[in-house]
Amino acid sequence: MSMNKKLQIAGAIFGLTAVIIGAFGAHGLEKVLDASDIATFETGVKYQMYHALLLLLVSLFALSEKTKKTVLILLVTGVIFFSGSIYGLATNELTGFDFTTIALITPLGGALLIISWIVLLVQFIKGSNNG
Repeated sequence: MSMNKKLQIAGAIFGLTAVIIGAFGAHGLEKVLDASDIATFETGVKYQMYHALLLLLVSLFALSEKTKKTVLILLVTGVIFFSGSIYGLATNELTGFDFTTIALITPLGGALLIISWIVLLVQFIKGSNNG
């Protein structure tokens, strides 16, 4: 499978699940979470969708396969760690697992997302056109 296809599939999966998770948050959690937790949950959804769209865009960019693979790994891992842990933290009161014990995953995921943007920035500055 080509790297572009992997990027597109990952982007589509993250986009699809962002819509589903967002709808669940807006309609299924509004009566059981306070406004602060809903806002936190929505932050996870927004960042997941932003990076779903970025994955789709990266598949169109003239970048090397190595760069695309690096960005794919950083974004997928970053979204899972960042948004996934935010979903857990926002709904912590509703589960039997204490997500605060793994709260350090959130900034690690955020750092991976930032690094993916830095990788892209560096490649754009270098003018990498060997896709």
